[in-house]
Amino acid sequence: MASTLEYAEFVCEKLRPFGNVRCRKMFGEYMVYLNDKPVLSVCDNAVFVKKLPELDALMRGCECGCPYEGAKEHYMPDIDDAALLSELIPMLEKLTPLPKPKKSKGKA
Repeated sequence: MASTLEYAEFVCEKLRPFGNVRCRKMFGEYMVYLNDKPVLSVCDNAVFVKKLPELDALMRGCECGCPYEGAKEHYMPDIDDAALLSELIPMLEKLTPLPKPKKSKGKA
């Protein structure tokens, strides 16, 4: 089941206090960007965060799952937990690099 735009927008609203937030539809699901960095995936109306060693202590006890078949296991934070978000989102923004610019298609 694909995520709804309404749920993706709900997730974006939760992240607005942390900076410039937008979402982009990808393969029927959504990627949520914070200050142009891809920090969260929204799949099947659930939030997923890539497992990073720097997040292990904070996310201990957090539910885990796979955003899609064949994917590595991700954390599934409670998007309504304001205390968790206040720690998690700044960490994700710091740890996540900006996407590499796409090469322009030049004439051959």
